[in-house]
Amino acid sequence: MAPSATPPPGGGLLAFQPVRRRHCAACSRGPLSLLVLEEGAPRCLDCADLGHLVFLPRGDTALTRRSREASALSAVVVRFNRRQGRYERQGVLVEEEALALAEERCLADAEARRRRRARDARRRAAEDLRFTEAFAREIRRLFPGCPAGRAEEIAAHASVRGSGRVGRSAAGRALSPDAVSAAVRASIRHLETPYDQLLMNGVPRPEARRRIAGSVEAVLREWGLREAA
Repeated sequence: MAPSATPPPGGGLLAFQPVRRRHCAACSRGPLSLLVLEEGAPRCLDCADLGHLVFLPRGDTALTRRSREASALSAVVVRFNRRQGRYERQGVLVEEEALALAEERCLADAEARRRRRARDARRRAAEDLRFTEAFAREIRRLFPGCPAGRAEEIAAHASVRGSGRVGRSAAGRALSPDAVSAAVRASIRHLETPYDQLLMNGVPRPEARRRIAGSVEAVLREWGLREAA
């Protein structure tokens, strides 16, 4: 369908990206990449008094909105999609000065967002550090015989944000003894027993856990009783 078809509804000026070769009815310039319809006849942007505007493609909502707000004259650019049978928005025509001003404002916002993300990251890092330290203290309280440094390693592994590990569960964040013990058991299972090798050899997980259960319990008893002994 050519741009002489019925324009899409909506207020404001419209410019078209033609779907076939068109020439300006006033100056014969063409083929045109953008045109305006006046009484059904195509006009180039210069003949339509829009030649001083610049094209801003769609995609950045904030930049488009600010450009149109700052531009005394603007037009929406559309193109007819033959497959869908409708006009689709491609971008806007705005004054170059308005676009430059909008870009400056968006860059300022981007910098503000960057600083906010950096502050949030520092805050989360501090929160994570405090939580990991508290988790390690609870490990040492429940298992006073835990080797030096091991409690910190277990806590750091179990409490990684977004990991889905036991330390990030609701029980883990509440420092539930069951959750803390589960993190300790998992560490012992992987580092003090042949559990990983059993899995690599094709032993089903429930069976592998059954085989190493006694070894895990032995280490737990050692870590829990060493100080008292």
